Amino acid sequence: MTTQAPRHKVFISFHSDDQNYKDRFVAMMDGDIVDKSVHDDDIDDTNIQTETIRQKIRDEFIADATVTVVLIGPCTWQRKHVDWEISSSLRDTSNNSRCGLLGLLLPNHRNFKEFANKGYERKLIPPRLADNVDGDNPFAIVDRWSGSNNEANRIRRLIHQAYLRRNKQPDPNIRATPPFARNRPGPCSQGWQ
Repeated sequence: MTTQAPRHKVFISFHSDDQNYKDRFVAMMDGDIVDKSVHDDDIDDTNIQTETIRQKIRDEFIADATVTVVLIGPCTWQRKHVDWEISSSLRDTSNNSRCGLLGLLLPNHRNFKEFANKGYERKLIPPRLADNVDGDNPFAIVDRWSGSNNEANRIRRLIHQAYLRRNKQPDPNIRATPPFARNRPGPCSQGWQ
């Protein structure tokens, strides 16, 4: 008899182009997560400093989450809001404790098929997540999710592993990525937004 991993409060970070995967993820986890994701137009970031937005994300959206799952599609690495959500999840403040961190490559990601043999290209995942998967005992991990419901138990176990790592200090020697001021240019963008 297999023991099911305990339930955890999960914040989902994703690029809006991957909304269908986010919806499938929520349905698959069926009550195991609290969907507190930031959606388009939840935060008007016009004329607000990056640090204020990051604090708002942390205090109003991530608040009581214990794990942040980053759904990684082809353009996720470019998105400022994903960067801010990861950064906010890593902060341990008096109002909110640090979240565990798990990245899941989606089937539309360029490295999905060869992940088992070759892993992923670091430059194609969010830089702040990449910073935290380095070393022998990383704070975060990256795996893949096919979008199938039959992976629910495996994903629950990965979420639980992220939860267990959340009280660990992220490695102070990792490269500190400066916060994104805007979306990064690349194949998915129309320049700097």
